[in-house]
Amino acid sequence: MASTDTPKFHNDMGVAVIEIGTRKFQCTGAKPPFDHPHVFLDMGDDSEIVCPYCSTLYRYSSALKPDEARPLEAVFVD
Repeated sequence: MASTDTPKFHNDMGVAVIEIGTRKFQCTGAKPPFDHPHVFLDMGDDSEIVCPYCSTLYRYSSALKPDEARPLEAVFVD
């Protein structure tokens, strides 16, 4: 799973929930330099997961592509 193709998301906006189009991804917390360790998260068969570092709730949405998020600003771009 340590692939460069793994989508990354952040919560610089401080929203309660981020909807994403994948169940396997990385959370960065916020944008650098205020990011936390970039952790890999895997929802498995579940539809939600909470980041253990920043407590952001991520919710899977089949309506989104794997590299998309709602809000759109949550997509992390290197």
